[in-house]
Amino acid sequence: MKKILLLGISACLFLSCSNSEDSDNVKVVNGIYESLDAGDIDAFKAQLVPEVEWNEAENFLYDDGNPYIGADAVLEGVMERIGADWNDFIVDGRTTYGMHNNKVLVTGRYKATHKTTGKKVNAQVAHLWSLKDGKIISFQQYTDTKQFADAVK
Repeated sequence: MKKILLLGISACLFLSCSNSEDSDNVKVVNGIYESLDAGDIDAFKAQLVPEVEWNEAENFLYDDGNPYIGADAVLEGVMERIGADWNDFIVDGRTTYGMHNNKVLVTGRYKATHKTTGKKVNAQVAHLWSLKDGKIISFQQYTDTKQFADAVK
């Protein structure tokens, strides 16, 4: 019984335990995905601070610009390239976790088909978002980079 209680307390140190600030941050991050899903670039940009720092996973196809600084750099260096290279690129089965210190963790699976090779990916993904005053200040992606590398060959 004590072990279960300690695990619960431990989880509260990392994940949100009903903090309204964390809940607001989750709404902002969910809004990012909704904006991208809808293709609403202005709404996407509005949720980022002007000097947002964006990092793709090491060895990912689009990590060559890390860190991307500013929304335009993210759009040109990441989002437009994804659109040019992949069909039906989505983050499927998204689960969003509000965390302390203005962080939000999103887990799910990338699913897409490479336009040139026709190869599909179905890769685990985690996104770590940092916020300040209700805006995204940084992003870090973690994913199975090998699946993507194999899909483009």
